[in-house]
Amino acid sequence: MMNRFCLVFLSLFSFTVATAAEPVISEGNKSLPLPGESFKLDEHDAFVILPPNADANIPWIWYAPTLSGLPAKSEVWMFKHFLAKGIAIAGIDVGESFGSPQGRKIYTAFYDYLVKKRGFRKKPCLLARSRGGLMLYSWAVEHPQSVGGIAGIYPVCNIKSYPGIARAAGAYGLTPAQFELELSKYNPIDRLKPLANARVPLFHIHGDNDKVVPLEANSAELASRYKVFGGPVEIEVVTGQGHNMWKGWFESQRLTDFATACALGHPLEKRKAAARLER
Repeated sequence: MMNRFCLVFLSLFSFTVATAAEPVISEGNKSLPLPGESFKLDEHDAFVILPPNADANIPWIWYAPTLSGLPAKSEVWMFKHFLAKGIAIAGIDVGESFGSPQGRKIYTAFYDYLVKKRGFRKKPCLLARSRGGLMLYSWAVEHPQSVGGIAGIYPVCNIKSYPGIARAAGAYGLTPAQFELELSKYNPIDRLKPLANARVPLFHIHGDNDKVVPLEANSAELASRYKVFGGPVEIEVVTGQGHNMWKGWFESQRLTDFATACALGHPLEKRKAAARLER
C-alpha cells in the first residue's frame, strides 16, 4: 500500500513540476515591420512572422536582438526574401542580458515553445545583428545540435570588446573583477569548439571601420579561432564601412542566401556549388 501511495505521489509531483515548467503565453503588442504575431512568453516580448501556408516542420530564422524597435524596417528586404522561400522569422526580447545565463534560459524556453508547440524545425539559422551576436552565440555554443547556421551583421562576439567587462558584469551577477577572472567561461569567442565540432557554418559581414564593434576583436578573431577547430566560417569585410545603417548590410544577397540555405537545411557544400553554377 505504501509503495503504491509513493508511486501516485511521485507521479503527481512529476506532473506538477512539468506543468510549472510550461511557459506562460499571453497577448503582446510589439510593433513589427511586417504583418506577424506579437505575444509574450513569460512576460518577455516575442514575435513570429509566418510565411503563407505554414503548418508544420517550419524552417525559421532566429533574429536578435529583439529589443524595442527591433526588428525594424531595415530588415524588411531580407525578411521578404525569407518568407518567399517559406521561412518564418522569430525572436524574443531578453533585454540587455549580454548572453548571461538568465538570458540563455529565456532563449531555451522560447526555442522549446516554437519547436515543441508550434511545429518549428529543430535547427533554425540564427541571424545576429550587432549585440544580437552576443546573445545568440552565447546560446548557440551550449546548443550546437540545435543550430543550422549563424549569419551576422557586424555581430558582437567578444564581451571584452563590447559592452566591456564593467558594463556586462552585473547581468551575470558578478563584480567586474570576478567577471574578468571568469570571462573565458562566458565569452563566445572562448567557447566555439562545440559549434565547430558540430560543423555549424558561420557567415558574417563586417566593416573594417567599425569603431563600436571592431572587426579585429570580433568577427576576425572569431573566424581565426573557429578555423583552428576546423569549423566552416566566412567573413566578408566591407571596406570603409562602420557600425551604421548602410543599406548594404540589410540587403546583402550573400548573407540572405546563406541564411536561407541554413534555415532550409541545405549542406554548405551544396550551397557553394549552387553559387558557382549561378555565376
